[in-house]
Amino acid sequence: MDNRMSMEFSALPENEAFARAVAAAFVMPLDPTVEELTEIKTAVSEAVSNSIIHGYSVFPDKDEAKIRLECSVSTSGKLVIVVEDKGVGIEDVEKAMEPMFSTAKDEERSGMGFTVMESFTDRLAVRSETGKGTTVIMTKYLDVVSGI
Repeated sequence: MDNRMSMEFSALPENEAFARAVAAAFVMPLDPTVEELTEIKTAVSEAVSNSIIHGYSVFPDKDEAKIRLECSVSTSGKLVIVVEDKGVGIEDVEKAMEPMFSTAKDEERSGMGFTVMESFTDRLAVRSETGKGTTVIMTKYLDVVSGI
């Protein structure tokens, strides 16, 4: 039996830590290693931060800026995390996924968000459409499975 959860929250910087905690709490019944848990939390942080910083930075109605977090896990230990926004979208996903690339040129940003997500998950997919938002899908296979 698969376990799933989905939630939506305001695209505010203070909710990045909340999203991390929720994803971590969701996988705890699987008894992940400390390393797996750290990687999951970091990948979620990067995806949510990207939505807030890049997806909604020039969004006209900040009250309508929402992020959806969805997690599912199978008994085999396959974890899928989806972070979706309805922000400005990414014009060139391939370019955006290059290390050191950032649309936040005025700020001190490393441009390593997608690189971090990719290094801490087994598979990363990014779908985006200009003016309609971005969906990041991260898949991670957990080593230890128990408790579902």
